[in-house]
This record gives sequence, structure tokens and C-alpha cells, in this order.
Amino acid sequence: MRSKTRVRGALLVLSFLAAIGPGPRTWAAELPQQPPTPPRATKVPKVLEMHGEKRLDDYFWINDRTDPNVVAYLEAENAYATAVMKSTERLQARLFEEMAGRLKPNDRSVPVEDNGYFYYTRHEEGKEYPIYCRRKGSRTAAEEVMLDVNVLAEGHTLYKTAGLTVSPDNRVLAFGVDTSGNLMYTIFFKDLAAGKMLSDAIPGTAADVAWAADSRTVFYTTNDATVRADRVMRHELGEPPECDALVYEEDDVKFEVSLSLSKSRAYVLVDTSSEDSSEYRYLDSSNPRGKLEIFQARTPRLRYWVEHGGGKFYIRTDLDAPNFRLMAADPGSTGKESWKPVVPYQPKVLLEEFDVFNGYVVLGERAGGLPRLRVVRLSDRKERTFSFDDAAYDAGLEKNPEFATRTFRFHYSSPIVPDSIYEYDIATGKRRLLKRDPVLGGYDPRNYKVRRLEAPAPDGARVPISLVFRKGLRQDGNNPLLLYGYGAYGYSSAAGFAPERISLLDRGFVFAIAHVRGGQELGRAWYEDGKLLHKKNTYSDFIACAEYLIAGKYTNPAKLFANGMSAGGMLMAVVANWRPDLFRGIVAEVPWTDVVTDSLDPNLPLVTVEYEEWGNPGSKEVYDYLLSYSPYDNVKAQAYPAMLATAAFNDTQVMYWNPAKWVAKLRAMRTDDNVILLVTNMASGHSGASGRLEKYKLTALKYAFMLNLLGRTE
Repeated sequence: MRSKTRVRGALLVLSFLAAIGPGPRTWAAELPQQPPTPPRATKVPKVLEMHGEKRLDDYFWINDRTDPNVVAYLEAENAYATAVMKSTERLQARLFEEMAGRLKPNDRSVPVEDNGYFYYTRHEEGKEYPIYCRRKGSRTAAEEVMLDVNVLAEGHTLYKTAGLTVSPDNRVLAFGVDTSGNLMYTIFFKDLAAGKMLSDAIPGTAADVAWAADSRTVFYTTNDATVRADRVMRHELGEPPECDALVYEEDDVKFEVSLSLSKSRAYVLVDTSSEDSSEYRYLDSSNPRGKLEIFQARTPRLRYWVEHGGGKFYIRTDLDAPNFRLMAADPGSTGKESWKPVVPYQPKVLLEEFDVFNGYVVLGERAGGLPRLRVVRLSDRKERTFSFDDAAYDAGLEKNPEFATRTFRFHYSSPIVPDSIYEYDIATGKRRLLKRDPVLGGYDPRNYKVRRLEAPAPDGARVPISLVFRKGLRQDGNNPLLLYGYGAYGYSSAAGFAPERISLLDRGFVFAIAHVRGGQELGRAWYEDGKLLHKKNTYSDFIACAEYLIAGKYTNPAKLFANGMSAGGMLMAVVANWRPDLFRGIVAEVPWTDVVTDSLDPNLPLVTVEYEEWGNPGSKEVYDYLLSYSPYDNVKAQAYPAMLATAAFNDTQVMYWNPAKWVAKLRAMRTDDNVILLVTNMASGHSGASGRLEKYKLTALKYAFMLNLLGRTE
């Protein structure tokens, strides 16, 4: 559940005036002397019962998005936050101008060759959305604008595109559009030769599209009511969507379906996966009405990913290899008993990704917590491994659609090196920099320092920390520091570049990433030790990192801030309960806080598909464990740091009521008078604003919130 918002509301706050008895409630404009008060006096608390135990939820009414009082309450919170932060408006504006000013107004990506065309994306000054383009045959041919999202987005508060896919004959573009943020995409089609939209429109999809070889038939996935991708459908251009054929339906609510076309373009691949198990099906793309064949039947605790090229299937799998290995199989003999190793398994190296080319494979790995790339020639298994020199960094494979090539692309960045695209020559082993994102405003990476530390966890584990600061920093314990964390789903927190972060570093901040368990930085075991009944390790790891940075005199509790989003926002909420004394302020973005109550409702999005991540509270053991750390259930009478929480009204990954109820309960239970703010984007979903620059408004608010707590309104 769980992986930016725009401030709404007038400068004057609206406070709630509860009316006793029936009739509409009213809100009146006032100065922000007090935050809005939830109408508890007129709402009956909800009694929740499970395993013979009863819990009382005073704020369960906030779960009802159809109640106009809920909308009014959220808008009043927005207005209150705006009013409280009014003194920082000039600071926010300055921060936003700094962040926007670092981006090149007219910029474009490196063209990618695919099926005879060179594809790229560009931005134009003054426009929020990308323009998708291509050139036929060469990088210097005439530009063809496939999709100008700025035109399509006119009249929409939010406009997100996904799944852009061109037909094999290069004539038709398929793309998904979400205008609410709820992850329900409508797939549209554009005739690129004629330059006009087709009449086909398919609603309720996950935006996955795979073309058959005939360039007329497309396969796509649909979402159920819980936003679980559960079906694969077949559509023929020109036919109404209600006539589309069902190709596959997944009935197990723990599994989700995704769809792709193999690199060879020979097969449509249907991936049905849970957190712990995988099952692929494949279909000859030249026979779109053919039968899906099972690659390897699902087996508990067996995960695998499939690609095809050069007449073989390649499989990344954890079969007898907890940190994954690469294997191969021939079409027609794809069961695991037929899989053959491509390269020897390395138990201490995590295989994160791979790509296949004519005569070689490239592996994206992680060793010692840091990324590296390994190139293996298939004819003799000779290999070359290369990593990078910075103390902390991010690197990985780029999109490489062409199979018959002697070069491939990868990306690289570090906390001080902007995002960079390289081309690697397989014959010579030489790398060539194709593009490094420009950073305007006089940025010089030589002014900053990157370090990698290890904090001892309570059980003896060593938790990596990546940090960056401006050179000349005095390590005297008097520096403001922002500590970021995530720690879930096996996602490794990338120690990459963020141009907006310069605004903090140049104001004396240290920025640090706590690579806590639940991520996969140190291999699959690092992830397994931070999930299910080991989840508390994620939170104790983060606290250990905070204590280590304080002991190392990088900061002190009066100047230490914490930030996380989604599952990372949940991390923020837990550590706020466990160790509020460590932090001056906490920013929790779309935090999942009402863990037990949400997990007990299988009708909510993502609940059932994440039982293997968090646990099914239908089990008494799991229920008790979740209840022992659930942030909302463990709010208590104690002093809390200042806090800024964000929500999104259309969020289907973390429902808006999680941060809203949490903030209300915090205000009712706390023993301090530190500011607690809730900012809800009433028009977006989990990932926030859709524009190129719009997202930086929330970042400016976050930074201003922290700087204001330090007395720095500039």
C-alpha cells in the first residue's frame, strides 16, 4: 500500500462549528487560532471486533468519502495549513523558483532506436507536460510529434499518461490516460500516419498494452474494483470494447496480472505474480487468437521473470538461488526442470535485472549494497564486471529495445552527479557519456561531499547510510539533517541525484538515506528480515541510523528531521510513536497508518495482494503483531515532534483517511503544542501532481516547514 500534493484553500482558515442534532454543519472563516476540530460530538465511534477483541475508532467516519462533511473537513485542514504557513510564503516562492530554475526549460531525452525510428521526449519552456516525438531512420530526420500531452491536458487538473506503445508497423500509438489519480486508465489510440485519434477508447484498464504482430490486435489488462489488475483482454481496432474477448482471468486475489511484449517481439508475455510466487504465460504474437501456454506453473516461494531473444527464453529466478540467478530454456520446453544456468550463481550478489542481446547478456546486480553491471558473452561465458567510484550512487540498465546491437545503455547518478546516460561498447569495454542532465544556476559537484556509513542495529545488523553535505561542514553536532527512509517490498532506496535537494544542502543541511531492512540493498535476506513478522526491524533500523548520526555529531535531536512517503510515510508514523524525542520535525507523505483496520477489509485496494508483504490479520498471530506497531492504533499521550502529513483524495494505494485520521488522533492525544499539519490534494492520487514543475510546490512547502521550525524564514 504504499509507495505530491497541491495546497488548496484560502489564506483564512475555516474552522468546524459542530451542530448538535440533524441538519447541515457549517464552516466559518476565522484566523488560525486552532486547527479544525473533527465533529466527534455528532459521530458515533465505530466498534471494531476481531479475534474476540474490541477496538474503538473515534474517527472512522472520515472513511466515508461521500460525506460532504469529510470533504469540508479536509478542505478546512488545507486552509489551516495555508494559514499556519503564511509567514513562509516568500520562502516557499523562493525555494520553488530555485528548484524550477535548475531545470533546463527546453530539454530532451537521448533518442532511442526502435524498429526503424528514433524515439525521444522533450519539454518546452512554460509547459508542464512532455511532448513525445520520433524521427524515421536517423537522429537528423524530420521530427514527428506523436503526442503533445500539454494539448491533451488542457482543462484537466491532473493528466497522466502511461503505457505508450507503438504498433509493429509503426502506424498506431496506444497510450493510457488517468485524469483522477486513481490508477484507472483509459486506453486511447492515435493513427500516427494520419495524425488523428481513433474512436477506440477502453476504460478501466491498468494501461498495460501489448501489440500482436498484425498491428491490429492489442492485448491489455483491466482492473477490478480494488484496482487489482485481474484480466487480460483482446481488442481489435475499430471494434467496440464491449466486444473484446477475455483471454485470461486471475481469480486468486493475492495475484496481479501484468502484460508485455518480448524483446524479440515474438511473444506476448502474461505475468501473474504475488509477492512470493510467479507464473508466466506466453502467446505467439503472430497468432493473436491462439492459446496462452503456461511457462512454469506457480509454485509457492518460486519467483521468476521471463524475456526472449535469439531463439531462447531467459529467466531470472530464485530457484535454488535466494539472490536470483539467470537461466535459459528453449521454446516448447519451459518447465523449471529444463532451465539451464547461463552464469554461475553468486550467493552474495543480488541479481536485480537483466537484458538480452545478440550474443551476450547484461546483468544489473548489487554487491555490498551498491549497484554494478556485468556483461557476459554467451559463446564462451567470458565476462566483464564494472562498478563506480563514488561512495554512494545509483546505476542500472536503460531501455535497450534493439536485440542486434553491439552497444547498450545504462544510467548513472550519485547524490552529487546528475542523472547521466552512458553507452557501453561490448567489443572495447569503453563507456561513452551521451547525456548528463544539466543543472542550471551555477551548480558545481565539487562543492559537495558524499559518504557511506553503517549504523549498528539493536540485533547487530549493520544498516547502510548514504549521506551528502556541502564541503566545509563542521561535524560538531549542530547541523540540520534530513533523514529519509522507505524499507518495503524489496525496493532499494536509490542514492541518486535530486536537483531540488541542493536548496537544502546550500542552507547547511545534511541529507541522509537510511537503507533499512525491508528494502533489498543487501540482498533478498535484507528484504525478508523486514517484512511480515520481522517488520519491526525496519523501524528499529531507522531509529538506529538516527541515533548513529547524532552520536557521530552530524546533527542533534533539535535539528534532526525525518521524511518518508507511502510505506516510508508509515515508517515515519511508527518512529513518531516509538522515539518522538529524536526528531525536531517529521514529514510523512501519504502514510499508511490505519494498518489493522485497512488490512481487515478485503474490498479495499491492494489489501489482498499484499497479505504476503504485511500479513493477513485473519491469523491471530499476525493480527496481534500488526496491532503492536500500527501507527494509528498506537498513538498515545506523549509529546510528539512537529509534523506535516500529506494525503491525496483519489489515492487508491493509501486511502486519504489514513493520514487524516492519524492527524486527528495525534492532536487529541498529544501532550505538547507542536504544530501538526495535514495537506490533502483533493484532485490527485498517490503519486501527486502530474506536471513537470508542479510537484516542486509540495517540495517547497516541505522544505519551508523544516526551515521555519529552525527559525529560518529568510
